[in-house]
Amino acid sequence: MSRECFNGYHGYTVTLYSHIILMLADDMACNARNQYPAKVFNNANKNLNIYGDDVEVDYRGYEVTVENFLRVLTGRLDSSVPRSKRLLSDDHSNILIYLTGHGGVNFLKFQDSEEISNVELADAFEQMWQKKRCIQPLYMSLYHTLSISI
Repeated sequence: MSRECFNGYHGYTVTLYSHIILMLADDMACNARNQYPAKVFNNANKNLNIYGDDVEVDYRGYEVTVENFLRVLTGRLDSSVPRSKRLLSDDHSNILIYLTGHGGVNFLKFQDSEEISNVELADAFEQMWQKKRCIQPLYMSLYHTLSISI
């Protein structure tokens, strides 16, 4: 397992935030080459399945898109989207946005097929602030995603 994937799963399991939206590509747990279908272990000893039954995934696979990510942040979701897939935040909420993966100068990759620019991300943060969806978003990232500046 790549370090960034483990960090994404692990970050979800240890966070204390009350409004959590988890987006996972599911490219490891559901990969046909995975010897343990629907399981992802934290090490070779297989002591801890970090993709267990207690992990609630809101957006998975092809649902993990730049458009859905931005819609969740800005609250511009179709009325048919259930409450469980919404970021139910307000002007007293602290928002942690934790991204892992790859990117380049001023962009992040989504599913190796889409990119989000630093301008798009900054615009989403501005909309969140204007709509009183949070106090201030905290953006964290790993590896190549560190090169984005907003």
